[in-house]
Parts: sequence; structure tokens; C-alpha cells
Amino acid sequence: MIDKKHEKKFFSLGTETEQVEFKKSTGELKEAVISIAAILNKHGSGELYFGVKNNGDVIGQDISDSTMRDISQAIGHHLRPVIYPTITTEKYEDKAIILVKFSGTQQPYIAYNIPRIRVADEDLIMEQSVYETMMRNRNNITYSWENQRSKYKISDINQKIFDSYLKKAKKIGRISFEKDNPEDVIAKLELSDGEWLLNAGAALFVDCGINELQMAKFASDERLTFTDIRRFTGSILDLADKAVKYVVDAMDWRVEFDGSLERIEIPEIPVKALREAVINAFAHRLIESGQSVEVAIFRSFIEIYSPGKFPEGIAPEMFIKKSLKPIRRNPLITRTLYYSKDMESFATGLKRIQKACDKIGCKVEYFGDEYGFTVRFYRHCGDFWAKEMSARNGTLGTQNGTQEAISYKAQIIAMVQHDNKISRKKMAEKLSVSLRTIQRIINSIDGLNYIGSGRGGYWEYRK
Repeated sequence: MIDKKHEKKFFSLGTETEQVEFKKSTGELKEAVISIAAILNKHGSGELYFGVKNNGDVIGQDISDSTMRDISQAIGHHLRPVIYPTITTEKYEDKAIILVKFSGTQQPYIAYNIPRIRVADEDLIMEQSVYETMMRNRNNITYSWENQRSKYKISDINQKIFDSYLKKAKKIGRISFEKDNPEDVIAKLELSDGEWLLNAGAALFVDCGINELQMAKFASDERLTFTDIRRFTGSILDLADKAVKYVVDAMDWRVEFDGSLERIEIPEIPVKALREAVINAFAHRLIESGQSVEVAIFRSFIEIYSPGKFPEGIAPEMFIKKSLKPIRRNPLITRTLYYSKDMESFATGLKRIQKACDKIGCKVEYFGDEYGFTVRFYRHCGDFWAKEMSARNGTLGTQNGTQEAISYKAQIIAMVQHDNKISRKKMAEKLSVSLRTIQRIINSIDGLNYIGSGRGGYWEYRK
């Protein structure tokens, strides 16, 4: 028999619908963000409550100073495109709950990198065909992501990045504006709305979280053990420079002498091709997905990944072998980068990558999946690299180490000639040997000395 005096009573908000979602607490914050994306994709607006059971019973939510901020940050970090919900508290008798009201017109929305759609009170993964249709509809309207007003003003522009861009664009003659101040230039480039930057302008010139770059080095050809990992946010031009430098520093270089006083340094992968792949990865990516551009350095190859499926029905090789019209996912960004010659606007990027690689015998491949596109450069290709790699790999496991040291000497000499401040640790990483082995080989090289000490020191090699 129930004691009516002590029976626990709940105030009910009714039942969940396609536009109303209940969560017992912020312990279900990830699931809440997913529900918001699903509701936005189906209806464009909705409400979500924390402190309410699935059946509508109000049970209350503990609310501290950071609770509302945690909700706002979770939505801001893991939902793309960005929305700005209204988050308030309400009370039912002695129980406090949190109400999140949200709306958006930039479907499809993605939560934790996955698009979902609301069906009854469930959040189902969206079919790829539905997702692509939504993307096409959004890109074909005047208020596409690029054209939306961002939360950044012209005053937020990184002046150094802006000045460098404008100087380059003027030098090659693609921009001839009389005034050099950001307000006038950005307006002429159609990247602003009054004092506010459009999303395209913010992505290009503001140090913000719109763009993300992840870079890693792996010990083998699989993503099992990494030897270095880094993550940056910032403007497209700044991150592109960081990505290229990261790869250039990790690549092997060889030195040739043609009889002149200066040595010729030759990389295993053409730097021009690398930069083309990197800048294309940023410019053509599906920015709204919230995914990062990725640079992955493996023992046998280097990959540049861009989020966003390659155009339907077109293979990358078609852009290399034929003259196709450009397909621009982000036309404002690509047009702006064209003015500075950071990229061309005539669908020739892959063709230039292929041509540069073919010239030195570097194998390059292009492939993608439902969510991204990858350019893979193979390392140590061509006859001139084959000889050096054969010397490197064919002398491992010798009995006393003498032959091993002789085989690695040329590699170490080339390294210090390319970078006279290179560390022994980096030498060991490049040659896949221990620090002890590196030191033994260094000791055996006549004319190779370390001048000074610590970070202020440098290598000197005299024959």
C-alpha cells in the first residue's frame, strides 16, 4: 500500500516530439548536441531541456556557475555550422531545469562530425544522398556558409597575414587597389558586411577556430605509433605555411654538386606540389563539417587530407588529363587566394601537382571516401633516391657497425648541410636508428664538428 503522504510527485512537461527533447542531466551533454543537430536538420528549430526524464517528469538539474558555460561550449565546439542558442533556467516548484532554444537555416548540421536527422524522438544517422542534397541546396543559395556574417570584425584581422597577402597580390598585378587599409580592401574583396567579416573573410585572415590543422609523424606506414603530433587553429594562410614547413622539415633532402660553388639541395617530394596540395586542402574543404585538415607523415609516404567529398561523378584523374571547369565549394575563398596566386581558379591544381611530381619521378595518388579527399606522396622515388635508400637499408645488422656507419655518413652530411642546427634526435628519427648509433657515425665522419653548445651551437662540415 502506497503512503500517500510520502509519495514522490513530479511535474510533467508532456512527451518528447520531433522538436522537443528531454535529458535527465548535463551528463548527457554529447547526446544533447546530437539531438540539436538532428532536430535542426528536420525542422530548423526546437527546444531541449536538462533536468527532465524521457517521459516528461521534471526531476531537476544541479546548476553551478559553469553549467551554462559547459552547455554553450559543447554546442559551439561540436556542432557545425555554428549556431547561437538561447540558454535559460526555469523552475517548477523547487526543481530547477535548463531550457535550450535553438534555430538555424544552414542545413545540414553535423554533431561530432556526423550528420543526423530527427525521426519521431530518435536521432538517426543521415543517409549520404540526403546529406549531399542538403549541401547542394545550401551552396546554391545566397546565404551559403561563406556569405554568412561571422562573429568577427575587420578589426580582428591578423595585420601581418593581411599585409603579406596584399603585398603578394599587388606584386603579381592581380590587385591594384589604391588604399591598403583592411576596411577598404576587405570591402572590395566582398568579404565583409559593414564592420563585420563574412565567414570567408574570417577564415582567410583571422586567427580563430574556423580553421584547424592536425599534423603527426608515425613510426611506420600505419597509424599505430606516432613520434610527434601537433594541432593548430588560425587563418588559412598561416596554417598553410605551418603545414608546408612541417613536411619540409620532416622530408629527406639530398645534395648534388654541378661544379659550381653552390650545392643543389633536392627534396624527395617537390615543395611546390606539397604547397599546392595543402592550400587546396584548406580552400576546397567542407568547412562546416568542423573537421581538420590533416598532414600525416609515414615512413614510406606523406598524406594531405581535406574534409569534404570529391565532386560526385568526377575522378581526380579527369582534372589531370582533361580541361574541366572548376568546381568550387568555397568560391569566395578560392577567388581571394587566386588574387595572391596562392592558387589558380582554373581547376589546374591537381595537374600542377602531377606535373611537378612526374618531373622528379615522385609517385603521387589521389583517393577519397564519403567524407574526405587525400593526396598521397610516396617518399624516396626515382633512381637517384633508390641508390641512397639501398645504401641505407642494405647495411643494417652488420657485425661491428662499421659498414653501417659508412652507409649513413652521406645521409648525415646532407642533413647538416641542409640544416646546420639539426639535432641528433632528429637525425635518429629520419634514419630510424638509435641516438647511440647516430653518435657513433658522427664520430667517424672526418671534418664534421659541432661548434658551440646547446641551442646556440651549429654543425660545421669541412672536407
